Amino acid sequence: MTEPTTALHEQVSALGPFFTFETHTAGPELIAPWRKLSEVARVESGVLAERVASVRTALAAGGGRPAEAVELRVAASVAHLGLVARVVSPLLGLAALRRLPSRPPTLDDLRWHSGLGGAFALSLPRETVAAVATGDAVATGDAGPVTGAGAAGALLEGPVRDLVEAVAAFSVSRRILWGNVASAVNGAAAGIVSAAPALARPARTAALLMLRQPQLRDAHTLDPRNGRFRRRSCCLIYRAAPDAAGAVCGDCVLVRR
Repeated sequence: MTEPTTALHEQVSALGPFFTFETHTAGPELIAPWRKLSEVARVESGVLAERVASVRTALAAGGGRPAEAVELRVAASVAHLGLVARVVSPLLGLAALRRLPSRPPTLDDLRWHSGLGGAFALSLPRETVAAVATGDAVATGDAGPVTGAGAAGALLEGPVRDLVEAVAAFSVSRRILWGNVASAVNGAAAGIVSAAPALARPARTAALLMLRQPQLRDAHTLDPRNGRFRRRSCCLIYRAAPDAAGAVCGDCVLVRR
């Protein structure tokens, strides 16, 4: 018989590359090539600076320019959006399946090994995935409970805030960084809806619960007529193009209505 943890793992991973994760036994031991994701948030480790530099080089190459032609804060914001989306997506996937860890993992709990050009490899503690909770839940009618405000708040105040504060050191506005978080949450929900339409209702409910948390409440707007999401800031990626004339994302505050 399939273990419950294994079944959850397979269901979430099937939603797409940003949802895919491995599992590991919690503890201090690291098995190569896995590293603690918390090293990204430690300035002295140099890991975040290295990742931002790699993103900067990749963005510049897209316009046939040297890395120095792209502002450092632009690369930092883009790197942050990728990091946050990777952390949030599998946890939102668990929430859409009406299963969310009773204690969201910290960056110390999470394992990764770096890679550009897509979703990097991520591993969650097996114990965290197994210890799911539906208490303090928001009901969704026949769909049942999805997730709790306490769990959503803990995720934002824990690993997500750690990443926001780490990247803010690269002269990126926290308004932009929390906008990145809101965009990542909305993007993850859209990804779930696309991959598994049957999960549309719980995915949107879980996303709304996060978007209504104090950290994200002022980072976005939702059109009451059609539910369309729009962030109240810009991730700055358009500035990576020559003459800062690149395209903007579909949810950007700069998109003409």
